[in-house]
Amino acid sequence: MDMVMNLGEASSVVIFTKSSCCISQSIETLIRSFGANPIVYELDTHPNGMQMEKALIELGCQPSVPAIFIGNQFVGGANEIMSLNVRGKLKQLLKG
Repeated sequence: MDMVMNLGEASSVVIFTKSSCCISQSIETLIRSFGANPIVYELDTHPNGMQMEKALIELGCQPSVPAIFIGNQFVGGANEIMSLNVRGKLKQLLKG
């Protein structure tokens, strides 16, 4: 879990995803639409992807992707990001 937390804290916006996950791609597009430039880790192509996925599940990500860190904090998955966006809080979180 430490590896995932360290990677999540390495940039202002980090997304853990899989190349085949359309929800992850939509979340990445949404985040980029606010001017953020996230670091994206695709678990199915990353050498440590399986370990990272296990760590995300330990953090409570069900399903494991997408998993989003903003401002060095674990925010959650697609539901949390969409909820923040609907409430008008995602943009200010990304700008913060």
